[in-house]
Amino acid sequence: MSEQESQFLLILFGGIFFAFLMSLFVVGMVVLHRQRQVQNRQKIDNLKAEYERTILNIENEIQQETLAHVGRELHDNIGQLLSLAKLNLNSAKPEKQAEGKEFINQIIKEVRGLSKTLNLDWVEEITLDDFIRQQLQRIESTGYCQTVFDSDQSLLELPKDKKLVLIRVIQECLNNAIKHASPAHLKVHIIGDSTLRKIEITDDGYGFDTTAPSSGSGMTNLKKRMETIGGSFSLSSTVGKGTQITLNLPL
Repeated sequence: MSEQESQFLLILFGGIFFAFLMSLFVVGMVVLHRQRQVQNRQKIDNLKAEYERTILNIENEIQQETLAHVGRELHDNIGQLLSLAKLNLNSAKPEKQAEGKEFINQIIKEVRGLSKTLNLDWVEEITLDDFIRQQLQRIESTGYCQTVFDSDQSLLELPKDKKLVLIRVIQECLNNAIKHASPAHLKVHIIGDSTLRKIEITDDGYGFDTTAPSSGSGMTNLKKRMETIGGSFSLSSTVGKGTQITLNLPL
């Protein structure tokens, strides 16, 4: 075999080998790309499933709290109004009977108001600002502490699901402050810019050591719930100086 033939065969086999390597590379890239697509689909499906579970759990929690609230209102408020209406309507005095009729009208309004809370349609009707304002007014009316609400109205327009998550997270934060911190003052501040909307919940209560191990999972659950709507949860606290919680929601 001549030298030229040997070089030709060497080039030929080299080309075949290179083409084989390139084929393996292309096939490997295609397989890797498909695997990544499958993994990405699984991640997306898992995120959707987690999001749906979060919304469902929040709806159930709010409905349970609503039923408990309705029960208390029926017993404490409407029950008393019915008793007063009965006493006045049984009176022979016209002015007492007129008062009884006024009590009946008030009872009708109260029952209509309670009936609206039995479903979650109120979430679409109320703004986040109004909800926070109602919660703080309820806290202050019970004498727990003084409250302040300040908002730039950057969260007035929200999809129902995001609003539902924020309502529940804010509710939990306020409840935790009242239950564990015993503050004299409680403040909620909403502020937003072109990239981020922020809710700050601050109290001047006991505070706690954030580095100490915790047996509960409350904060972890709040973080996960914020993550399901693309947000974040952060907390800072100092013993004896209070706690600040920040809920961030990117635009």
